[in-house]
Amino acid sequence: MPVKVLVVDDSAFMRKLIIQIIQADPELVVAGYARNGKDALEKLERLDVDVVTLDVEMPVMNGLETLRQIMATKPLPVVMVSSQTRKGSETTVQALALGAVDFIAKPSGQPTGAQDFDIIAEEVTQKVRLAATARVQASEPKVRPVVSKPPSLPVFERPATGAADKLVIIGSSTGGPKALEGVFSAIPANLPAGIVVVQHMPKEFTRSFAERLDSLFPFPVSEAKNGDLVENGKVLIAPGDYHLTITSERRIQLNQDERVMFLRPAIDVTMENLPMVYGKKIVGVILTGMGRDGAKGMAGIKSGGGITIAQDRSTSTIYSMPRVVAEEGNADYILPLDMIGKTITELICAMR
Repeated sequence: MPVKVLVVDDSAFMRKLIIQIIQADPELVVAGYARNGKDALEKLERLDVDVVTLDVEMPVMNGLETLRQIMATKPLPVVMVSSQTRKGSETTVQALALGAVDFIAKPSGQPTGAQDFDIIAEEVTQKVRLAATARVQASEPKVRPVVSKPPSLPVFERPATGAADKLVIIGSSTGGPKALEGVFSAIPANLPAGIVVVQHMPKEFTRSFAERLDSLFPFPVSEAKNGDLVENGKVLIAPGDYHLTITSERRIQLNQDERVMFLRPAIDVTMENLPMVYGKKIVGVILTGMGRDGAKGMAGIKSGGGITIAQDRSTSTIYSMPRVVAEEGNADYILPLDMIGKTITELICAMR
């Protein structure tokens, strides 16, 4: 059966473009379209829909409020359609945290030829098909993440300044922004390890993503820059369109070498040399996502004596990335999302 899609956008051009792309794919069908969020919610009451493409900025009811109501009343896989502006990226990151499966960045101008159209069409069809396979759960009442140290976890004094000698490396993709908030909510301030995150996300969005996390949690989070020191109690997010590696001096190196499995940043690129830098003092984590990025890197961490964690099937939006790690025997722990942050903290605390 083809995937039934509701297209929601106030732009006649974008509606026409997305509808045209969907109609051209034999695996997809247009269930209907809406011009704003209010119209979309009314259509969802009477249409049979598998996936929603949802514009971020609309009159009457915007994309965020529409998403909140969808996730609270009729949870469905939602793919946001975002402008590449700073405001668009900030709102899109909020939408991913609320439960949107993925997003599509609007072209900066109208497609000018067959090649432009084909690139946009490939992204739309790939992400809509993937969204149809996602595990989506009703949203719970919004609770701000805990900013004080959880009483069940150790309370760390501020670690000594300088390069961290322990590292937590986390890789994530589709569903990752929301999952990372769940992990970070169980990690206390001043963790005696550096934390590096490689999230598959375009360059226009990783800065907004880092700023959102920084505003929510008791430890500093920033987009990584060339030469940054990996320090205890600090989180660095790999910038979009750059591979990230860590030198023997525990400093960040960014490059734009060839994409790996069509990805930049790629989790495997970051993980590859970590055992040579940190030895056994590594906790590697693979969260929800499509594909197998991170599988090779996690194998290297485990064989080098580090500890590896994969998110379990029941809490993954897309189970592909952690599934590969688990099936290849390279996950020391396979855990539900609400256990991962606590386990990371306990493992780091136990490392000598």
